[in-house]
Amino acid sequence: MKTKHLFFFTLVLTLPLLYTMVGGELPGNHYTMAALATIVQFYSGARFYKGAWGAFKHRASNMDTLIAVGTSVAYFYSVYALIAGLHEVYFEISALLIMFILMGQWFEELTKGRASRAIEKLLDLQAKEATVIRNGKQVKLAVDQIKVGDIILVKPGEKIALDGEIIEGSSSIDESLVTGESIPVEKHPGSTVIGATINKTGSFTFKATKIGKDTLLSQIIELVERAQASRAPIQKFADKVSGYFVPIVLILAIITFDVWFLLLGASVLSALLFAVAVVVIACPCALGLATPTALMVGTGRGARLGILIKSGEVLEQARDIKYVMFDKTGTITEGKPVVTDIVGADKQMVAEVAASLEAASEHPLASAILEAAKEHEHAPKPVKDFKAIAGKGIIAKFNGKPALIGNRALLEDQKIKLTLNKEMSELEKQGKTVMAVAYGGKLIGLMAVQDCPKEGVLNAMEALKKMGLEPAMITGDNEHTARAIAKQVGIKRVVAEVLPSQKAEEVMSFKQRGKVAFVGDGINDAPALVEADLGIAMGSGTDIAIEAGGIVLVKNDIGDVVKALQLSRKTFSRIKLNLFWALFYNVAGIPIAAGVLSGIGLVLNPAIAGLAMAFSSVSVVTSSLLLNRSKI
Repeated sequence: MKTKHLFFFTLVLTLPLLYTMVGGELPGNHYTMAALATIVQFYSGARFYKGAWGAFKHRASNMDTLIAVGTSVAYFYSVYALIAGLHEVYFEISALLIMFILMGQWFEELTKGRASRAIEKLLDLQAKEATVIRNGKQVKLAVDQIKVGDIILVKPGEKIALDGEIIEGSSSIDESLVTGESIPVEKHPGSTVIGATINKTGSFTFKATKIGKDTLLSQIIELVERAQASRAPIQKFADKVSGYFVPIVLILAIITFDVWFLLLGASVLSALLFAVAVVVIACPCALGLATPTALMVGTGRGARLGILIKSGEVLEQARDIKYVMFDKTGTITEGKPVVTDIVGADKQMVAEVAASLEAASEHPLASAILEAAKEHEHAPKPVKDFKAIAGKGIIAKFNGKPALIGNRALLEDQKIKLTLNKEMSELEKQGKTVMAVAYGGKLIGLMAVQDCPKEGVLNAMEALKKMGLEPAMITGDNEHTARAIAKQVGIKRVVAEVLPSQKAEEVMSFKQRGKVAFVGDGINDAPALVEADLGIAMGSGTDIAIEAGGIVLVKNDIGDVVKALQLSRKTFSRIKLNLFWALFYNVAGIPIAAGVLSGIGLVLNPAIAGLAMAFSSVSVVTSSLLLNRSKI
């Protein structure tokens, strides 16, 4: 029977017993009470006996042990009193204890259900069917019937069924449900789309590239499930405490009985009630809930933010991080060069000549120059006598006159005076690649190209510093360019001219000075991510490297590094707070239950002790739920 149903069944049986506690009498009196209490003890309480027996067979004790012992003492004493014809029986005590404990467990399940609802919400995001184009016809199919390579039609307002690549059409897509990104993303032919996201405006067709467990949403769900089922190392502390705590409590209960009965001259019944109260209130249920509930809430909230925390161990690693190392290209920077400056008396002419010369080039910077010309509405014009000179640049005939784009060496070869030497040097100091543009034998201008920092990087670095962390940058770029970029984003520690294979070695070097978090793209930086104390893999659309880092950021947003570390810290702090509260509650409750304060009239009835114990567990779960309200 489910805990909820078992609780209400037990409640119905215990209400008549509760009536006797306020002075009422039942037909058959003690015998009726015995019948009701027996059903509660051995039907409703069967789960506690099973749990206690299972622990006993492994020569251990647990929370069920305390509940079984406490309720059994009250129940069997009452059976003895009934048979012996004694006036006072306490059947209501054992029954109410079980009822209150079941109520606490039901509340725990309710609150834990709220904590783990992130999985349900993610599952609800999945589309159920899609319009597939087969043999030129539109067919509605369930998502599990779609195959890789199928062409799917998506209309405005529809949910995208699977991950894929747009073939025809364009639209803006709301990806917030999966990535946490609130601004719709513009998509065109060649763009990737993510299953479960919402198409906003246009219609388009896309080819399914990932289905089933390979889709981004399925990977997210798998990660969250794995994290919520994991155990943080600090849980070992709670388990160890519980292992010692239960036998100690049983010993304290025996000592409580002996002190009251043998030293203070109390009746067997009074001494027994004090001992039972000690056993019940000390039940460390809250201790067992402190870690897993906080872990559930923290990882669930992270999933909603597009931050996937892979395990409880990650939370502990995040708390002592000293250095946060960033890969430069694609992590701090956009990963593609753009034209940042055009210098010259006639900038339009500079852009037009440069684009015309680069149109036939395969140089990595050519696309940046062509994109800049397109923004200025300059279409490349045909050139003649095109010649690419390795390591220097391009020469050709443009409008019948000689033209070139290249470096200082090319100008010297062509005997063209560098009249903008000061401007060129200043741009180079900023870490930019500067190309001279000449036409008709004269220098007409400069074009500076740079792989620019992503938006928000500077703010992210400042936020990390406020958290007491020191950001560092590692790159294969030359020292000059690396330091120029680092200066722009507020990073002082720079490791440049490092081969990909050497990144892990540099991480090891940093680890000698303090714990290191490494932030990379999760693919090229896999060795460094694994070597770091905490690996943070930056996701990019559907290409998430699930196994690379301890934390995976679905959005390619460096600001999420800060959020991930803040969430990890706050979740771990909540675990520590829960553990402290659970231990404090038990330690503080035992003396009161033992009757230490009975001299001032403070005495805990075992049933009230059971109620207090049940609500201590609920309070710990509620404390974990407050993580959803903490500012990240």
